[in-house]
Amino acid sequence: MSTPRTPVCTPGYRILSTGQIDRIHAATLELLETVGVNIRHRGARDMMAEAGCTVRNDGTVFIPGQLVADAIQSAPSSVSIYNRLGEKALQLEDRRIHFGLGTDLAKIYDLETGRIRESTLKDVQTAVRIADALPEIDFIASYVIPNDSPPNLMYIDAFKSQLEHSTKAIFFTAAGLEDIRFIREMAVAVAGGRDNLRRKPFLIHYTEPSSPLIHSAGAVEKLLFCADHHIPVTYTPGMMSGATGPVTLAGALALGNAEALSGLVMHQLRSKGAPIISGIGMAVMDMARVTCIYGCPEYRLVLSACADLYHHYKIPVWGTAGVTDANCLDLQAGMEWGDSLLLNAMAGVNLSHNVGYLAQGLVGHPAALVVCDEIISYTRRFMRGFELDDNHLNLDTIRQVGAGGSFLSARQTVRLFRSEHWYPNLCNRNSVGSWQNNGGKDMADLAVEKTRDILRNHVTEAWSESVHNELSRIRFRAGKHLKDVQFTP
Repeated sequence: MSTPRTPVCTPGYRILSTGQIDRIHAATLELLETVGVNIRHRGARDMMAEAGCTVRNDGTVFIPGQLVADAIQSAPSSVSIYNRLGEKALQLEDRRIHFGLGTDLAKIYDLETGRIRESTLKDVQTAVRIADALPEIDFIASYVIPNDSPPNLMYIDAFKSQLEHSTKAIFFTAAGLEDIRFIREMAVAVAGGRDNLRRKPFLIHYTEPSSPLIHSAGAVEKLLFCADHHIPVTYTPGMMSGATGPVTLAGALALGNAEALSGLVMHQLRSKGAPIISGIGMAVMDMARVTCIYGCPEYRLVLSACADLYHHYKIPVWGTAGVTDANCLDLQAGMEWGDSLLLNAMAGVNLSHNVGYLAQGLVGHPAALVVCDEIISYTRRFMRGFELDDNHLNLDTIRQVGAGGSFLSARQTVRLFRSEHWYPNLCNRNSVGSWQNNGGKDMADLAVEKTRDILRNHVTEAWSESVHNELSRIRFRAGKHLKDVQFTP
């Protein structure tokens, strides 16, 4: 009898059948051809008209299906991201998964007082240092907004802090075209030249359309800038089902896909083959509380369906995970962080950001990053599955131990227990008595202790004084240039 060729058993799932993918795609094309999108950028409208779109005087652009097909075909199916040392850090393709921070929290728990306050530039530095030390965090972001920076330097200061306090790949935002230029200039200085940055990009820009069906001038400017310079970019809608998007999940999926794919068309028309990561974000409007909900099952369903769509398109897919509507490090936070991280992994979402978000994406906590790092470690062990080959099945070991025996001293146990079994850093595995004797601390207590230990002891790899000085010079010039600039959406 032949042995089945199933060496590795790995989990995964999909929501959409091939027929359902075709139906959503057809609905998306119908929206783009008959409803259109409003593009508030004259240059982009002219580009779309020249490519064969119908453009109305009010800025509505109707996109033929062939342009969408061409953009899907020309967009790269794999995007490589490096760290600032030039080492490959992320490979965004197929069902490979990567997790990292988000960018825009306005408030944070103070690690010392335990109270919520406005976030500062120091909090950006703190979050980045913590993330740099955590092995399961694949890329960094500012995590919070530096409210104490001058408004027009907020994103530049955040980016500079990320460069200075971590070597990991950077996921970043910018207010507008004016400051993204200076951010790119900093990245060029670190990479050692424009060609080096283009060849080994260590940054991903995040910008988005406005639901429903609007591409603002500011968002399009940044999208086209990234296309021109081959800066990897995510251009993904973030609607609220029932408010800025349909209340039905199917309708929200079709609308969001129309927004994402129309952005893809603009991006690829501007620069065929430029790197882009796409997808759809769909929070829910809680009608009873009038709040934007991140931790709901509906978000997970739409994001999983989105992953099916973009795997079908062979375009790297973005999503959010490690997010919760809980307002503190409690059971709800753990539940929603765990569910979102595991489901994104099983769906094969390539780039999951916003790890460690609390309070509907409004509040952060330094220790939340440590907790999510533990959950990601658990998730990755689950996703690795198990090997089903002669070495791991090993019936000879079972024969040798026999009925009533012990596997504790078996050679196979000694050889494989570390690779077969997951070992946590925070999760409790002590007996009740041992746990009580050690202070009865819960996971949140241990996460705070580990966070403080990282901040005391972790040192980021240093770089040359000349690069540090160049970043300071760029920041100074940005301050002078952007002093009177008014950013517009």
